[in-house]
Amino acid sequence: MKTCAESLISVNERLNSCDEAGTEFRSKFFNELAAAELYEILKSRAEIFVVEQKCIYQDLDDKDYQSLHVFYTHRGRVTAYLRAFWKDERTVQMGRVLTLHHGTGLGGRLLRAGIEEIKQKMAPEKLYIEAQCYAKGFYEREGFRICSEEFLEDGIPHVGMMKPLRYRS
Repeated sequence: MKTCAESLISVNERLNSCDEAGTEFRSKFFNELAAAELYEILKSRAEIFVVEQKCIYQDLDDKDYQSLHVFYTHRGRVTAYLRAFWKDERTVQMGRVLTLHHGTGLGGRLLRAGIEEIKQKMAPEKLYIEAQCYAKGFYEREGFRICSEEFLEDGIPHVGMMKPLRYRS
């Protein structure tokens, strides 16, 4: 039996099948989110980026309105999340990547599924992410390459990373 991570995500599906543990995969644009889903997304983002990483910053930056929100839930709780929005006419930027339970493989599942959803629903030529430096290897395993010098964002070292998705002819 295939798990959510092994399934290809269809453009027309908003909610894929659950795996044995009751984890559900979801991919929605802002206007498709239910109020409870948005609340759970924001709660998980605050838990990781504000509480766990002790980083006080303005999370609500208006980019959510134009974003594709890709996430896993377990019993209604968002356990893994990323958002994707247009950086420029050819590039989609991913951000706010998180998992509540580290070291379980859920982050890799989320990243791979998120890339597929972005390719299908947004069709960019490339992906860009401002990765926290400790996570460079995580993104490199999925084909991202460093494209900037190290910089500080909200007091945390980051680096720009790019992944080509299709090539112009």
